[in-house]
Amino acid sequence: MSKSDRKEARPPELMSPWRTEARAALQAEARAFARDVVMPIADELDPQKSEMPRSLIDAMAAKGWFGITIPAEHGGLGLGVFEYCLVSEELARSWLSVGSILARGQGLGTQTMDDARRVDLLRRSAQGRWIGAIALSEPKAGSDLAGVQTRAVRDGDSWILTGTKRWAGFALAADFIEVLARTREPEAGEPRSAGLEPFLVLKQPGAFPAGMTGHVIDKIGYHGFLTWQLELDGVRVPDSDRLTGLYGDQGADADSGGFASVQRGLNIARVHTAARAVGVARAAVEDCQAYLQEREQFGHPIGDFQALRFALADMAADVAQARAFWQQVAHLLDEGEAAESESAMVKLLATEMAVRVTNQAMQLHGGNGYTTERRVERYWRDARLTTIFEGTSEIQRRIISDRMLPRA
Repeated sequence: MSKSDRKEARPPELMSPWRTEARAALQAEARAFARDVVMPIADELDPQKSEMPRSLIDAMAAKGWFGITIPAEHGGLGLGVFEYCLVSEELARSWLSVGSILARGQGLGTQTMDDARRVDLLRRSAQGRWIGAIALSEPKAGSDLAGVQTRAVRDGDSWILTGTKRWAGFALAADFIEVLARTREPEAGEPRSAGLEPFLVLKQPGAFPAGMTGHVIDKIGYHGFLTWQLELDGVRVPDSDRLTGLYGDQGADADSGGFASVQRGLNIARVHTAARAVGVARAAVEDCQAYLQEREQFGHPIGDFQALRFALADMAADVAQARAFWQQVAHLLDEGEAAESESAMVKLLATEMAVRVTNQAMQLHGGNGYTTERRVERYWRDARLTTIFEGTSEIQRRIISDRMLPRA
C-alpha cells in the first residue's frame, strides 16, 4: 500500500446542536496549537519527567486561554464551561498536563473578600500572570475532604497554618497556593465540613514561603509539572487572604461559604477531566489508525485483519460517545443547572473509557506499544490517572447512587 492510499486520521468536528462558527474556530486554533507547539515539547520532555517550559505557558496566555471562563469586563474571553473543555480536550490530545494547566487560571485564587483586589486578580488570572496550585488533599484525607486536619489558628490579624498537604501539583512554580484548612471543630449537629476554609498563600514562583517545605512525589505519568507533598509549619496568612470559595468559578455564589462553594467547582472539574480523558483516548485512536496501516505482517498491513479493524471501530465509537456526553453536561452547567449526577456520570464513563481505549491501543501496537518509542505508552500512563483525580471512579459511583437511592 502506498502512502497516498493510507487513510489519515480525521479529528472530530463539533456537531449540532453544539456547533457555532466561533466554537469551530476556537477548536481549530487549539488543535493546531496542540499539534504544532505542544506535541514536540511533550515528545521531548515527557520521557525526562520534566516540567513544561514557561514559554509554553506564556504562549497559551497570549491566546487568552487562562481566562476562558473569566468575564470579558475583567479581561477574560467571557465564554463558558463548554469552550473551556473544548480547548482542554484538544490540548490533552497532545499532553494531558497542558490540558490541565488551564485550570490553574480561570479565576483560581481570586475570591478574596476585597472586591477591588478580586477584580485586579481576575485580570491577572485572565492574562496568565496569576497561576496557582491547590492544596486540598492530605495523607489521610483525599476523597473525604471533610477529614482535612491542617489547622488554621487565629493570631491577631493573621492565621497560622500547620499540617501536611499531598498532591499539590505545580506548587513550586505557582504564584500562589490555595490551602484548605480547619479553623475549628464542628459543633454538635453540624456537618463534618464545618470549620473548613480556604486560604490564599502568596509566594514567588520557584520558591516556597516561610514555614513551608516540600518534596516531589515521583509519578509514573502526568508529567509536565511536578506534584508535591507540602509541610506547613507555622505558615502565616493575613486574614485578608482568607477566601470566600475555591476553584475560582465565576458562576459560583461568592457568599455560599468556603466548603459549600466547592461543589460547583468540583462539577466543572469533573467535566473538565472527562474532556481531558477524551483527548487522551482520541490520541490513542488516531495513532492506532496510522499504525494499523503502517505495520505489515504476513504480507499485509495489519489493518486488513478484521479483528483489529473491529477493535479500532469500537475504540472510536467509545470516544465519540464520551465526547458527546461531556459536551451535553458542559452545556447544562453553562445553562445554570447543578448537574451533579451528570458530572459524576460523565467523569466516571469518560475516564474508564480512556483506560480501556489506551490499553487496547497498546495491544494493537503489539511489542512496539510497550516501548517508549511510541506515544501510546504515554497515553496509557496518563489515562490511568484520570480515573483517580478529581474524585475516584468509586466516589463518582457513590455520588450517582446516593442521588438515586435513600440511605438506610
